Amino acid sequence: MKNLIWLLPAAMLAACATQPPKSLANGPFAGITPLSAQTQNLAGNRVRWGGTIASVSPKKNETCFQVVSHQLDQSARPEKEDRSDGRFMACSAGFYDPAIYAAGREVTVVGLLQPSVPGKIGEYDYRFPLVAADQIYLWPKREARPVYPDPYYPLWYSPGPWMMGPMGPW
Repeated sequence: MKNLIWLLPAAMLAACATQPPKSLANGPFAGITPLSAQTQNLAGNRVRWGGTIASVSPKKNETCFQVVSHQLDQSARPEKEDRSDGRFMACSAGFYDPAIYAAGREVTVVGLLQPSVPGKIGEYDYRFPLVAADQIYLWPKREARPVYPDPYYPLWYSPGPWMMGPMGPW
């Protein structure tokens, strides 16, 4: 019985662990960023990159995505941040509907790195690292969570600057 008590916290922690979807977990992946792939010829490496879709271009036999790169968290989902390692292009066989894979949605891409391709962002000339994607995983939209006021902090109370000091407001 005593051993079971120790297993309960371990089981609870294991249940909270986040794992990437199985389609994204097959590694190993090269530790290459889009920024480094933009300036060096690193074609042939298997990468797992993600970010926010900037645009989608369906073609006859494939669909290409322009993605604003973001670092991935432990579940391989792009982190919400105002930093980027640049942009990259990911092309995958088949048709991906631009109404579903819309600008602003988060994706994670797995595939082989190809030589960079020239392109433009507005009027700016840009070299896009290109990924021949095996997997393009569209993440569910993030739900906005309501913010509730602290029930122990009255709404009418606002500490003034005289309350601030090296120890905080108290």
